[in-house]
Amino acid sequence: MAERGPGRAGRPGAGWLVSARGSAVPILTVLAVLLAVWYIAAIALNAPMARDAAERAGAPLSGLALVEATLTQERPRLPAPDQIVAEVWKTTVETRPTSKRSLVYHSWITLAATLTGFALGAALGVLLAIGIVRDRTMDASVMPWVIASQTIPILAIAPMIIVVLNSIGVTGLLPKALISMYLSFFPVVVGMVKGFRSPDQMLLDQMRTWNATAGQTFRALRWPASVPYLFASLKIAAAASLVGAIIGELPTGAVAGLGARMLSGSYYGQTVQIWSALFMAALLASLLIAAIGLVERLVARAMGARPEGAR
Repeated sequence: MAERGPGRAGRPGAGWLVSARGSAVPILTVLAVLLAVWYIAAIALNAPMARDAAERAGAPLSGLALVEATLTQERPRLPAPDQIVAEVWKTTVETRPTSKRSLVYHSWITLAATLTGFALGAALGVLLAIGIVRDRTMDASVMPWVIASQTIPILAIAPMIIVVLNSIGVTGLLPKALISMYLSFFPVVVGMVKGFRSPDQMLLDQMRTWNATAGQTFRALRWPASVPYLFASLKIAAAASLVGAIIGELPTGAVAGLGARMLSGSYYGQTVQIWSALFMAALLASLLIAAIGLVERLVARAMGARPEGAR
């Protein structure tokens, strides 16, 4: 058998580098296309306003001057990506985190409700899934209601939740967290039910031949088999929880949070402010999903999974 030479393929980590480069190229390509389309759309949508403003000032614009004017408007219909990046930089790096003009401050308010709702939703989802899998009556009675709950538009139910809780003196974090929980528990229920039922029938029969109880089968077989489904569900639930927290801030007239930031921007026509809050929300969701992915890798390694690229 021929020995492997000291080339690139034989160096430790070479496969990972090749894989990283291969995955980065399509991502960067799609990003470049999206940015190009975004700039074209910004120019097209902002051109009428720039042209009207120039004509009223008695200095009509055309060509590159018109393009430049469309990308530097204070209140554009569609902000250019560089305007949004500049606003995010200004309201995060150049502004004190405790200032109410800081996106860090507003992000923390939204993140607190998101994490609380996410924790409640994940716990509720896992408990419901356990009951559904272990009890046929609960499967027949609860699961249809779980599915039906998601047919109600969250924009319709969020104001009702807030009004009812406000009437009994519950305000602040909890109403937003409950709305987040409402959106986040569903993917956890569905994913964990699928995960608990994923073991092959042969494995279940094998546990019976060992006289394992239902609890022992659950702990030794069903729970480990459901771990991949759990983390996939948690990633979806985290994003849904963030959406719920933002929606919960809209009907309350909140003065803090990313939802409040978007709402105030819409009142005063500050489209750059709205888009910067949207970008911050997307960044928060990405960080939450990345954190869950890191925990997933640690749990998989603790359960004996091989690291990626290991042979």
